[in-house]
Order: sequence, then C-alpha cells, then structure tokens
Amino acid sequence: MHDAWLITNAELVNEGRRFHADLRVRGGRIEAIAPTLAARADERVYDAAGLWLLPGMIDDQVHFREPGLTHKADIAHESRACVAGGITSYMEMPNTRPPATNREALEAKYARAAEVSVANYGFYLGATNDNLDDIRTLDPKAAPGIKVFMGSSTGNMLVDNPQTLDGIFREAPTPIITHCEDTPMIDANLARTRERFGDAIPVEQHPLIRSREACIKSTRLAIELARRHGTRLHVLHISTADELALFEPGPVAGKRITAETCVHFLHFCDADYARLGHRIKCNPAIKTAADREAITRALAEGRIDVLATDHAPHLASEKAEPYVRAPSGLPLVQYALQCALERVFDGKLTLERVVEAVTHAPATLFNVRDRGYLREGYAADLTLVDPQRPHTVSAAEVLSKCGWSPFEGETFRSSIAATFVNGRLAWDGQRVDDDVRGERLAFAR
Repeated sequence: MHDAWLITNAELVNEGRRFHADLRVRGGRIEAIAPTLAARADERVYDAAGLWLLPGMIDDQVHFREPGLTHKADIAHESRACVAGGITSYMEMPNTRPPATNREALEAKYARAAEVSVANYGFYLGATNDNLDDIRTLDPKAAPGIKVFMGSSTGNMLVDNPQTLDGIFREAPTPIITHCEDTPMIDANLARTRERFGDAIPVEQHPLIRSREACIKSTRLAIELARRHGTRLHVLHISTADELALFEPGPVAGKRITAETCVHFLHFCDADYARLGHRIKCNPAIKTAADREAITRALAEGRIDVLATDHAPHLASEKAEPYVRAPSGLPLVQYALQCALERVFDGKLTLERVVEAVTHAPATLFNVRDRGYLREGYAADLTLVDPQRPHTVSAAEVLSKCGWSPFEGETFRSSIAATFVNGRLAWDGQRVDDDVRGERLAFAR
C-alpha cells in the first residue's frame, strides 16, 4: 500500500543545488519535481515551508547485532532509530553470531529484515581466512560489498593471512570495504600499557593503544593490494590526518579507491574522553582535535568521499566495565544527520557537500539502483530537516535498543521533521510508523 503525497514549498538540496520546488510522490516513487504542482484530490499535502528536503541518508556502515547479539541491538529497533534520524537505507556489517560469511547466513539476514525493518537494507558478506570460495561465487547483486577486517573485530573475522588477503583483493566480484588497523601493533601497545597500568587502564590511553601508526600501516597495505589487483576499494572510518594523503580529492564516480569517515570523528576528540569515558571508545579510536579538523577539511574537498556512522550499540552496563572488557562502538544512527549538519551551521561544510557525502556518494559507490537522489522515477526516500528548530538529545527518546546516546544533553541546531521510506511517512517528527517496511536494496551491477 503506497501513499500519494504532495510536498510543497520545500527547499530541495540535490546534486550540488539548492532550489525551491514541489515534489509529488506516487506509487512509492518521485513522480514529479516542479516549481509549483497543483494538489490532486487523492493526495495528502505536506507543507514544507522553511524546511530542507534532502534525499534520505544512506548509511553504508552499521552494526545491528542480529542474529546472536540481540540483547544489545536488533534490526527492528535500530531501523526505527534510523528513520527517526533521517536515514532511509542502511548497509549492515557481517560480524554477527553466526557471522554472515556465506550465502545462507547472508540471506537469513535479508529474510529477517524483510519482516521487521522500517528502513531499506543491504547486508555485506564478511571475509575470513578460509571463505575465498564464498567470496568468489558471491552474486554481485546479493550484497553491497565484501567486508574485510584487516584488524580485530567481533568474532573470528580478522583476515591476517597474506595469501588469503591477496586472493580476496584479486577475486572479489563487488567493492571491498576494509577496517584498517594493524593488530600486531595494537597488541604490542596494549601489552606495554598493561605493564604500566595493570587492569586499570585509563580510557585516554585508547588512541595510543589503537594508534595512528596502526591505522596508517594497515591502510597503506589495503591500498597497495587494491592497486596491484585493480580492486574497487573503499576504506572505512578514517580517523587520522596522516592517512589523508593516501587518497585523492575529486568526484567519487571517477575513483577506484575511496575513503570514508564517521560523524563521531567530526564531532568528538580526545579531550572528550574525560567527560564521556568508554561511551566514546570505538575502533579506530577518536583522536586529536587536529585530526578532527583535518578530516573535516578532507571531507569538504572530496578527499574523503563518504560520511557514515559505524553505528555499533552496546549496553551501558557493558560500557561501564574496565577498559580491557569495555566493548568498542557507539550508537549513532538516530542523531547522525543532525550531528553532520552542525558542521554546516559552523561554516565548515556546505549543505550540498553533506548531502553528497551521506547520500549521493554511497549510492554511486555501491551502484544502488534508483535511490540516493531527488530524481523523477527514483524511490521516494526523503528526509525533511527543520534548520530553525533546535533539538536537545535525551536518553528517554533513544530508539536504539541499548537506550543511551553519546550525545545526551547536547543541543543540535536542527531537527528531523519527517522521513519518507518508499513514499510512506515513516517518521512524522514525533513517532515512527511501525507498519512501514523498507525494501531490499538493489545493486545495478
């Protein structure tokens, strides 16, 4: 059942332009965009005067923990948090229990999402040291890409065999996306830090344990492998100024090697560990204010192509454990777009560039069919932002299953007024319509 909508008086932000227009939604698609459109009898009219109308954010890096870790997150809860935050599509990571490292596990996730996900969905196939056959035979239309953890992660998904890595980069039928941190270097740093502090390691040591050198070494290796084999490589969550020189500025469509950062690397720095502790412990680690500024500039110039979340919920009780046991990752989807837009209000990013980085670029990079742009004929995945209505984050409103946010108490200068998924109003600014169901992302390959 699709709704018919006419969105009027909005300021559309799309493909580098900002302009006022009306937008008609029928059959789950954008039927027309024009300066003025007359309402039809069967249409609901949404007066978007004063609002920005953006193509719905596509978050290409989330961990929803289902199956196997659903005490802390699941597809139903996290997809609701997505639409409340203006995210209409997500691509979810394979490090669940069991991990999505073969076709059966991958399709089981798609089946579950079809039952419960309010947003559109795609699932990555995970690489291991021994699933090269599964990678080689993956249908390129079945997954956005292949995730390679060139660093430690949940479960047994660290790929550290050089021959296996070479084979994956040589034979992958889709883009490869990588988590780049050098595990032996991190292990040595941790051992030295434990000698000094015992079990009482202060969280301020986290960016020194998971060091910038560990990031640089691993990112260099990934790029070297991609260049050798001509692989389509996307390097996730860049966290250091030092890695930026390894990437080229320019439009995403012309690149074989692309880079991504995350909203928390634009927002927090190591000074925030004193206040937030393990709540902002993540891998790779949040580093210095100088890194934050350099990353923001690189995003502005297109050296970094994509801005995503790496949404990775854990329970507050798990985060309260001592350093070595406190898991890494933070819940982000519900406030990611508002967080990104703070850089617009600060004058560090243009609104057009944010839309490019959170929506157009992931759609192009992963060949997402008919989504990611305000174009006639495309899926009506839409986000309406109120740039004049500030919003203070409280734990009570958090929709992620973990029930907390690192942004609690912060006031963002914008609000998510509405989110449409395939033409249906999934978020009206106050509540999620639990009857809305997203669709499986299709990849034009």
